[in-house]
Amino acid sequence: MKKLIPVFIIVGLVYGIQEYQSFTDSGSVNGTAQYNPAATHENWQSGDQVRGSGTVSHVLPDDNDGSRHQRFIVELSFGRTLLIAHNIDLAPRVRSIKEGDSVAFYGEYERNDRGGVIHWTHHDPRGNHVGGWIEHKGRRYE
Repeated sequence: MKKLIPVFIIVGLVYGIQEYQSFTDSGSVNGTAQYNPAATHENWQSGDQVRGSGTVSHVLPDDNDGSRHQRFIVELSFGRTLLIAHNIDLAPRVRSIKEGDSVAFYGEYERNDRGGVIHWTHHDPRGNHVGGWIEHKGRRYE
């Protein structure tokens, strides 16, 4: 039995290293959304962690039902529009954002009939979800 202890230790270490590499390669936390840098906007699926940028086409009123969200529409360079729903209970409000401004984002995509929604553009205080962000005028809001 004592001869098997080193084998169990090695197997445990190999398993741990594989799990760590899987975590760092996918960008996921606890099996949630994964970021695939090779995915293009045509391949985005609900639940994907995506990165992009575009121009603000509309600034909408905040959604104050439940967690408060700052909302605005971003038009991507190829014409697709996305609603950005930025949780301002967990992250700072994107200040002085207006139509025509450029923004970059990293968050979770949800498909809808209007192009989609990007949410989770903030950190997760519980550490269960990969953190997202919005960049505007050289500042990152997360």
